[in-house]
Amino acid sequence: MNVNQIGGSLSKEQVDFYNTEGYLVIPNLLQEEDLAQAIEAMTTKVSAIAEELMQAGLIQDKLEDRPFKYRLAELFKDLTAEHFLKYGRSWRDRIPGYFQLMSNPKILDAVESLIGGELFSNPVYNTRPKIPKVAAGAVPWHQDKSYWPDANSNPVITVWIPLVDANEINGCLHIKPRTHRKRLLKWHREEDTGTGYTALHESQLGRTETVVLPVSAGSAILFNDRCLHMSTPNLSDEVRWSVDLRYQPTDQDPMPGHGAGFLARSYKYPDRVANLEDWLENRMEHIPVTPA
Repeated sequence: MNVNQIGGSLSKEQVDFYNTEGYLVIPNLLQEEDLAQAIEAMTTKVSAIAEELMQAGLIQDKLEDRPFKYRLAELFKDLTAEHFLKYGRSWRDRIPGYFQLMSNPKILDAVESLIGGELFSNPVYNTRPKIPKVAAGAVPWHQDKSYWPDANSNPVITVWIPLVDANEINGCLHIKPRTHRKRLLKWHREEDTGTGYTALHESQLGRTETVVLPVSAGSAILFNDRCLHMSTPNLSDEVRWSVDLRYQPTDQDPMPGHGAGFLARSYKYPDRVANLEDWLENRMEHIPVTPA
């Protein structure tokens, strides 16, 4: 890959670091206004959950006035992990705010710096509300590639973004640098949480030192889908909100078995870049209307 032929927002030093280490931290990539629509989407989901809990007689107060980072945790404070996991350990709803985030030019510029400007937004995106006391919030050591072992996509770049400050108390990301050159390791389904995480055994982790990555809200951690990583339990009283978005070159497998991704950027075919309506209708790209 000739870095000099690729546009984007990253410096040569950042690109070199990513290529060598398999990950890159971009502090404060996004500002409050960049995150606002995604937070609104999450708030909409939380309100729907609160209404269901109220209708089921499980709560007496929907806590509509509580701050974003506390409300979901407090709704489930006196309930069980099973009550929470009914809604899944991660969410992949098609709410407009998520599309606006996945299409954010700041994110696309950073990814373009690494793999070029023909960008496909992978269908495996997640909103992760890690709440206290739920074991499924802690993600075991794994490679993202284990979730699409038969796909030919490489590289797939994960862009991990916290919506609140992520730290060692509420469960930030841990990563093993330079492990992105590994093949896909033999993995197993962990059984502690019953949610189907792929996991690696301790003996597979090697001697590479673990790097702990506390980052502020709106920062981004980019990493290769073979890079070993995990996150720890949430020991705080707040929700560790994060998203993991994924991007790949357009000449790679779109992984339709995982849902419909979309053409996020193209210099070759700019009129085919998907818009919000396309995404809501599960179309991978925009189909221009031919004049009669």
